[in-house]
Amino acid sequence: MAVTTPQREQEADGPQLRLSVIIPAYNEESRLGSTLDAFTAYLNGTTGPYELIVVDDGSTDGTADVVREQQQGCDQVRLLRNDGNRGKGYSVRRGMQQARGELILFADADNSTPIEELEKLLRAIEAGADIAIGSRGLPESLLELRQPRHREYLGRMFNLIVRLLTRLPFRDTQCGFKLFRRDAAKDLASRQTLHGWAFDVELLHVAVRKRGYEVAEVPVRWINSPRTTLNALTDSLDMLRELLRIKWQDLRGRYD
Repeated sequence: MAVTTPQREQEADGPQLRLSVIIPAYNEESRLGSTLDAFTAYLNGTTGPYELIVVDDGSTDGTADVVREQQQGCDQVRLLRNDGNRGKGYSVRRGMQQARGELILFADADNSTPIEELEKLLRAIEAGADIAIGSRGLPESLLELRQPRHREYLGRMFNLIVRLLTRLPFRDTQCGFKLFRRDAAKDLASRQTLHGWAFDVELLHVAVRKRGYEVAEVPVRWINSPRTTLNALTDSLDMLRELLRIKWQDLRGRYD
């Protein structure tokens, strides 16, 4: 089933597609093309009707041109462009609001969790979960290429702080590979307030603590991308501030 207009901004009435895939992208010209090739090659004929939404977060390179080139041969690809660099959380939220699928996946532009891992998340949804999140922190997770040691250490520290502040039980909240039932995605997007890197934590906190959704943590295969847009120091401080904001907003009843 083809998407009628790739640049369309309003959502159609009711689910029309089996799956929507959202890829937030900021200055991803060099690697987005191969990711889109991998995604479309896998999704064609395997998941039913789908759309692939790239949200260009104010890129200053040729990211949008890469997407337009893909659109020439695949009308399932859609392009949304933010009016400036608004943040990964903002981009995912916008994609969720525009998505038309019965299931909504967001995935990173570097394909660090290969799209084939979607099968594992689908099985968790079919077993009754409302949300299935890919995880690098479980014993069964397969890390084919690990992050540098300092980044792994920061990741463990971040997860510890997440557990202390939110009481979430997950070993990995930050893996960029999460699948939602449509109703859950739309509900959580309407309640999301954070636009930065810690938006995953906010979504999961609201999902588990406030809305009662069943969330399954699923071990996935993961390949570290040597080129990352995440700055280990400054972005870690921003994420810590966002975690404190989640806690503060929770205490004030913002999510009730």
